[in-house]
Amino acid sequence: MLFELARVWLKIFLGGSPEMPKKKYIVNLNDAEREQLQLLLRSGKHSTRKITRARILLKAADGRTDKQIAAALSVGRATVERIRESFVERGLDALNERPRPGKMPKLDAKAKTRLIAEACSDAPEGRTHWTMQLLADRLVELKVVETISDETVRRTLKKTSSSHG
Repeated sequence: MLFELARVWLKIFLGGSPEMPKKKYIVNLNDAEREQLQLLLRSGKHSTRKITRARILLKAADGRTDKQIAAALSVGRATVERIRESFVERGLDALNERPRPGKMPKLDAKAKTRLIAEACSDAPEGRTHWTMQLLADRLVELKVVETISDETVRRTLKKTSSSHG
């Protein structure tokens, strides 16, 4: 163990670097794939992320290290590794983003309709107008939803074109 550490230290000290483990995901592009990537870079109608992915693949196929690619394209090394892996597993489909799951909306169409109806109705007794918190509490009271925040109510009402005044 100590001998191995000394060997690595000497190699680094003398200007070399310790042997890197072999890359698990090697990018090999055929002529058609390379041409498709270069065409994508020449036509400027793609997202920045897609163009960066194409550049990563081209540089990786040219034998550059992840560190060199990351520095040249101002991305993280982990990004380069992920794109390599994705290309090996999915081919050029790796250029396209996978759908992101996101959170399900709290209010469906029926609940939104009910919210708008409540917002357009007369304010509760003792109030001159509805507040976002009052509307949120009202939806819970009516068992339209189990819980809801006043911010969700505000964002939902903001998206409608109805007049609240």
